[in-house]
Amino acid sequence: MDTLSPEKRSRLMGLVRGKDTNPEIVVRRVVYALGFRYRLHGKNLPGRPDIVFAGRRSVIFVNGCFWHQHNACKRAKRPETRAEYWSAKLDRNIERDRRNLLQLKRMGWRVLTIWECQLRNSQGVSRRIVKFLGAGTGSKSA
Repeated sequence: MDTLSPEKRSRLMGLVRGKDTNPEIVVRRVVYALGFRYRLHGKNLPGRPDIVFAGRRSVIFVNGCFWHQHNACKRAKRPETRAEYWSAKLDRNIERDRRNLLQLKRMGWRVLTIWECQLRNSQGVSRRIVKFLGAGTGSKSA
């Protein structure tokens, strides 16, 4: 049973942002500190990637573990209340992510997904980004 009234739940869900989330800002700061420059929310790309490196044809998605259902992550636990609604919604998110990833790859883009839970290990995230984008910081970025 939901502990909040429908009005309070609606207000709370209305505060959930689709872009400029705290995890996304953390990753942007790491990328910038590494010397890479980027564009935000690629409007012309499938899925509107959070961070776009056009010159490198590379994008980064910063995904919330719950909303994008990170496998084997405790934050991805599906709600028991209104289970049918949440299953359908989260399954659509998973399918949309899969379609967008496939489209981007077909268009020749490289994709890195960073999960919200992975941000606890900032050095690990930095290493993944450097490995993904290449060691040469700054000079070839777009």
